[in-house]
Amino acid sequence: MALSGYSTLHINKLERLKMRELPKLFGDQSEDLAALFLEQEGYLVIERNYFARKLGEIDIIAQKDEVLHFIEVKSGKADFDPVYNVTPAKLRKVINSAHYYMKSKNIDVLFSVDALVIRGDELEFIENVTL
Repeated sequence: MALSGYSTLHINKLERLKMRELPKLFGDQSEDLAALFLEQEGYLVIERNYFARKLGEIDIIAQKDEVLHFIEVKSGKADFDPVYNVTPAKLRKVINSAHYYMKSKNIDVLFSVDALVIRGDELEFIENVTL
């Protein structure tokens, strides 16, 4: 009887772990799709998941026509439109992280903060998102 209880407890822990991993897996797949889309559109993907300490993460850094693009990828499965997750607070983090990236790499070029929104099988690329 105790073994049965242990198995249920163990399964519940595995289920909770899976539930935490699913959004990360979905996000990774969305970013893979976004990177593929950008490459097909002529962008050179330079970095993915760049983390600027204390500032935040940039999903994709790409370059096209001498312009550096800092791209936030948002996706969703539900009825909620993921574009609404591109908030002013998130954009400030991306902008601050972009400045940090360019300073740390000693880069002085034109740049754009963009959003790539994935809704099911539809991609929308929004260039030069502003607050």
